[in-house]
Parts: sequence; C-alpha cells; structure tokens
Amino acid sequence: MNYIIGEFDSKKDQQNIRIINSYEKSNREKKYIEYKKEYENEKEIKDNCIIRINGKFIQFSYFHKFNKKGKYTILYIFKNYITNTNYMFNECSSLKNINLSNFNTNNVTNMSSMFEGCSSLKNINLSNFNTNKVTDMSSMFEGCWSLTNINLSNFNTNKVINMSWMFNGCKSLTNINLCNFNTNNVTDMSSMFNGCKSLTNINLSNFNTNNVTNMSSMFEGCSSLKNINLSNFNTNKVTNVSWMFNGCKSLTNINLSNFNTNNVTDMSSMFNGCKSLTNINLSNFNTNNVTNMSSMFNGCSSLTNINLSNFNTNKVTNMIWMFNGCKSLTNINLSNFNTNNVTNMSSMFEGCSSLKNINLSNFNTNKVTNMSWMFNGCSSLTNINLSNFNTNNVTNMSSMFNGCKSLTNINLSNFNTNKVTNMIWMFNGCKSLTNINLSNFITNNVTNISSMFNGCKSLTNIIYLILILIMLLI
Repeated sequence: MNYIIGEFDSKKDQQNIRIINSYEKSNREKKYIEYKKEYENEKEIKDNCIIRINGKFIQFSYFHKFNKKGKYTILYIFKNYITNTNYMFNECSSLKNINLSNFNTNNVTNMSSMFEGCSSLKNINLSNFNTNKVTDMSSMFEGCWSLTNINLSNFNTNKVINMSWMFNGCKSLTNINLCNFNTNNVTDMSSMFNGCKSLTNINLSNFNTNNVTNMSSMFEGCSSLKNINLSNFNTNKVTNVSWMFNGCKSLTNINLSNFNTNNVTDMSSMFNGCKSLTNINLSNFNTNNVTNMSSMFNGCSSLTNINLSNFNTNKVTNMIWMFNGCKSLTNINLSNFNTNNVTNMSSMFEGCSSLKNINLSNFNTNKVTNMSWMFNGCSSLTNINLSNFNTNNVTNMSSMFNGCKSLTNINLSNFNTNKVTNMIWMFNGCKSLTNINLSNFITNNVTNISSMFNGCKSLTNIIYLILILIMLLI
C-alpha cells in the first residue's frame, strides 16, 4: 500500500487546519502565477488520495476542522503512484511529524514546495525517497523553520534543474550534508540557503555549477556562516549574483579568486550587511556587463580597504547605497569609475565616517537625477572637490552633505539646481563649515528647504540665502 502518515497538532477547539495541498490558489499569489501551468495537475492528488483521521475516513478536503484541541494522526492513502508532489504539504503549519517510509516516489518528477511552510516540522526522514526522475526541487523545504537537521544522503539529483529557494528560511538548520548532490544540470540556485541563519559551515566542494545562471541571494541571511569555500565554483554562465552574500554578518573572509563574472549583469547588494568582512579581493572581477551595483558593499562596516581598480562601470546605471555604512574605509580609489550611465547616486557614500578624502574628479554625473544623502554621515571628510559635477538633471539634493561635521569649505559654484525640488537637511550638521557660496543656486522648483543649514554653527557667511527664502515665499 502506498501511504503517508502525518501527525497534526490542533492548538484549540474548532480549529480549521490545512491538512494537504495540491497547488491551491491559497498559496502566495506570486507563486500561483509562476507555477500556473503546474496547477493543471491538481487532480492527480485530489483524485488519488483517501484521507483517514484517527481511524475515520473523511471526504477529501484541503482543510479540516478539528472539534477538540490535541494531537491527530492522519493517514493519506494513494490509489496510484504520484508523479507530482509539488505543494503537497505546503502551508501545513500544524504538521508536527510525518512518516514517508511507505510512500513511493519512483515516478515523481516535481517536488517543488513539497514541504514549504511546514513550520512545525522538527524532523523528517526521507531515506526511502527515490528522486531519480525529479527535475525540480525548488522551495522543497522553504519555511521549515523548526527543522534542525536533514539527511539527504540518498538523494539522486542527477536530473534536477532547479534548486532555487530549496532550504530558504530553514532558520534552525545547524548542519546539512550535500556531499552526494550532483548539480551538473542545475541552472538556478537563487536563494538556495537564504535565511539559514543557524548554519555555521557548509561544504559545497562537490558542487558543479557549470550550468548555473542565477546565484542571487544564494547565501543571503546565513548570519552564522564564518567561512565558505567556493573555490570549485564555475560561474561562467552566471548572470545574477545580487544579494548573494547579503546579511552574512559573521563572514570574515571569502575567496572569490576563481569567480568568472563575464556574464554578470546584476551585483546589487552582493556583499550587503557583511559587517565582519575586513578585506575582499575582487581583482579578478569582470564587470563589463554589470548594470546594477546598488548597495553592493552596503553595511560592510569592518572593511578597511577595497581595490576596485579593475572595475569597468561603463554600463552601470544604479550606484545607490553602494558604499553606505562602510564606516572603516579610510580611503577609496574610484579613479577608474565610468559613471556616464549612472542615474542614481543616492546614499552612495552615506555613513563612510572614516573617509577623510575622496577624489571624484572623473565622475560624469550628466544623467544623475538623485544625489540625496550622497555624503550623509561622512563625518571625517575635510575636503571634497565636486567642480566636475554636472547636476543639470538632479531633482533631489536632500541631506546631500548632512552630518559632514569636518567639512570646512565646499565649492558648489558649478551646481545647476534648476530641476531640484528638495533641499531638506542639505547641509544639516556641517558644524565646521565657515563659508558657502550659493550665488549660482536657482531654487524656482524647490518646495522644501527645511533644516537646510541646521547645525551649521561655524557658518559666518552665506551668499544667496535671503533670495532663496524670498523666492520660496513668492
């Protein structure tokens, strides 16, 4: 007989609990749309499954109302072998234990989201699972918050193409052995270990990533991971590494010397929140095709040095928050940066409180529309030359120099402010600034100058302030 035994816990009387799923639209709408074609197979489980609760047969239903709180045993009997188990127990958050020893998976090709959202499941035995035909394991254990360990040593992954989100949100998982995994055919590993915040180590030395194109958020939120060896990774086909190590706050070192980034277009938030990273070597990085570098090093508060001399930024359009929060950086050389296509530089150097000097003489800002918070919190910056800045298209300069408390002088004579609408907190906290000439400032479109010079206690001379106020009152 082909069957599964599940143990459910009803926390209160008359509780309506999901006991099974088969691609019902009650799943997140995004995924419903994404997997819409697979929902056509809904009848396979619905027509083949007989359900018995505590010895009593019930009519097939996705939900069951339990009259009394307590533990219940549910027997799922399958008349035929199933080929799709995707979403089978999705959102069964009251499922405490499951016995799959008598469930035949010989014909299954899709196991995506099979246990997604089984947040009460602490242990699962898959030793009998035959995964020889499976091609999709995406989100298989996503949201299994209580799982502390999982043995997949018997898994045959030879045909698997999609492993995205496979262990996403398994926040209690302390160890995982994937040494038997064959990833030769896998193309998507995005968010594979996202949110596995209890993992301190992970061995991926056997991983073949020759065909992988997407590694975005792969290790995002692995906050306990101190080291990771990716020396075997082949990234020749990868196009997306955004958020790859986002939130890996315990990571002290990472070797990416083997990474081939020739085809990568998105590096946004790649190292975002890696606050323990003191140094990183990206000398091999080819960024010729990258268009997005936003938040790339955001929150790398321990990073003391970074060499980006090899970076080609010709195609980059977004640099928002790129170095935000890099409070240990004392110097950064961006002389090779081509910013011809960049449109957003908001908060680019925000919080770089140790940065004393920065040379942006090569910066082309012709297309930039947002410079808000650009140097906010650069409290050690004593001088900055922006004479080459073209601000013709900038609309937002709010908090641009906010908190630059060591800045004694700044020349903005080249600034064109015709399109600027927001100057709130622009020089707020610039307590060492003694002189500023804004005679070229045109504020016809400015609607907010609140706290523009707040805290500028050393300012003895300012040209054009009265006219600014008059124009705003007209």
